[in-house]
Amino acid sequence: MLWADETTVNVLDVEKSTCYMWVYGCGLEQSTGPKLVLFDYQDSRSSIHPTDFLAGLSGYLQVDGYAGYEKTHATLVGCWAHARRKFVEAQKAQGKGKTGKADVALNHIQKLYALESKLKTVPPDKKYDARQTLAKPLLEQFKSWLDKSSESVTKEGLLGAAITYSLNQWPKLIRYLDDGRLNIDNNRAERAIKPFVIGRKAWLFANTKTGAQASAALYSLVETAKINGLEPYDYLCRLLTELPKANTHEQLQQLLPY
Repeated sequence: MLWADETTVNVLDVEKSTCYMWVYGCGLEQSTGPKLVLFDYQDSRSSIHPTDFLAGLSGYLQVDGYAGYEKTHATLVGCWAHARRKFVEAQKAQGKGKTGKADVALNHIQKLYALESKLKTVPPDKKYDARQTLAKPLLEQFKSWLDKSSESVTKEGLLGAAITYSLNQWPKLIRYLDDGRLNIDNNRAERAIKPFVIGRKAWLFANTKTGAQASAALYSLVETAKINGLEPYDYLCRLLTELPKANTHEQLQQLLPY
């Protein structure tokens, strides 16, 4: 069960071209197994990169609506945060103090999130049962509203785009009902990639492709340390102290943040 996202990175040695930093993660929030975050620098947003990286994966993969993930062999799980964001944009376009269909959609989505908040610490099997009983009817109501609303809005507008996105993504958006271990959104990937996005504003460019790849390795270590409950500075100090002493594969394995 993995999640993925990507963002841009500028590299100086290829005339400030825009390349991409992909991020992948695995490990459940309530799991005792390894929790990993891996950054992968690539020179494009081509679907070949996630397809190659995830070769052999046959489990769940939670992502945004990027069509490139369709070429993997994973079972794709949608992200309600992305769907909600598009309705937020439509709501802002309504004008200050005005309400409309975007508010109705956001109210539907808020009900789904309110339920997930209550189920946050519930074991996966109980969460699955609760979603079937409580979330499924809410989703069916929202789907009916989307179908009806799609007939009365222009697809070129922000509201039309939000409705179309949700309808196109619907099979993936409701897939979290299938397994109590799945999340309602892909915010874990968003949280993992956010420090890179913020940092990029400070350093602006990677000087070379090799530098971008080194950044990917360092961000992987730091973000994996964070999701395993480690203080990154303390972990890196320990790593740099012990790494020169590690002479075997087993000793190196012991130093991994998970």
